[in-house]
Amino acid sequence: MKELRVGIVGFGFMGKTHTYGYKTIPLYYSNLPFKIKLVGVCDAVPEVAQKARETLDFEFATSNPDDIFNCPDIDIVDVCTPNIYHKDAVIKAIKAGKHVYCDKPLATSYNETKEITDLLENSGVITQMALQYRFFPATLRAKELLEEGKIGRIMSYRACYLHSGSVDAKKPIGWKQDKKFGGGGVLFDLGSHAIDLIYHLLGEYASVFAHTDVIYKQRPDKSGNMVDIEADDLAFIIARMKSGVSGTIEASKVATGANDELRFEIHGDKGSLRFNLMEPNWLEYYDNTLPDAALGGEKGYTKIECVQRYKKPGDGFPGPKFSVGWIRSHVHSLYNFLCSVDEMKKATPSFKEGAYVQYVMEKAYEADSSKQWVDL
Repeated sequence: MKELRVGIVGFGFMGKTHTYGYKTIPLYYSNLPFKIKLVGVCDAVPEVAQKARETLDFEFATSNPDDIFNCPDIDIVDVCTPNIYHKDAVIKAIKAGKHVYCDKPLATSYNETKEITDLLENSGVITQMALQYRFFPATLRAKELLEEGKIGRIMSYRACYLHSGSVDAKKPIGWKQDKKFGGGGVLFDLGSHAIDLIYHLLGEYASVFAHTDVIYKQRPDKSGNMVDIEADDLAFIIARMKSGVSGTIEASKVATGANDELRFEIHGDKGSLRFNLMEPNWLEYYDNTLPDAALGGEKGYTKIECVQRYKKPGDGFPGPKFSVGWIRSHVHSLYNFLCSVDEMKKATPSFKEGAYVQYVMEKAYEADSSKQWVDL
């Protein structure tokens, strides 16, 4: 049986999340045509990498990412570093002939993404973005219903991704609040997912108008020193799609009371769809073709019980009726990538799709700066 050998660069939150995926895929999916082997783990803090090696059965640990790129025993490089390091890591991995799975965003600017996609043209490697929210059964079902025309002519949409992690002005900043490392603020961090979901479900963007805001102009660093903040806490976009439909996208880390709330609503003349990540088991569908009737008849939103009902036969663990959970989308996204590597076929969401999301975000920042609509 083929063995897919993995090296992970960056072992913070996302490095742990992706490692969970690699370790558990054989449980979730029966009769895999390949085995997964964790070979190398890299982190800038040597002790972090060493602990990962000891506890999670990596063969070696390092603080030098070149040890991952140059290792002949590694087939796949998984990039989980802060955004500023994505481009160099991805390019080195591609040049080394490795398949690459990369956390979002692909880079810190659209020009950087073009360097990556130009290099990919004749590389022969498989790449995929970790835009995992495409991979819930509920969002997969939403895509199906839209393609089947179940909600008819789409008239409007709205999407938002809300966190409350930056509400406290005294909370020390991390790298995501430092524009030098992130390239942007909440638009890059959370907005990328909302932008991608709407792109995935409704197609390409035509033009955007945007406003971003930094709520606290200064915050403490980990040493308690006050530093100036440039990374946005809030981002609002009005967008027109190439299909002609318009809608809104919001990203916030100062949404008091929110936990991890990614929502979308899509309204058509025959019906509507809505989804909330805080209730990931359900896709809500409104059938507007049902007749009006006394006492409401049968009209109203139906909660489709998507739960863990993935399509592939034999995926019986833990069972189709068990709550799906946040991390399950990461597992299925990684499974999609590994199957693509095994079959040597193009994976989606591709790096080109990741570059497109980067392009939309850059145009949104341009619209914010100019206070005008910007065409894509």
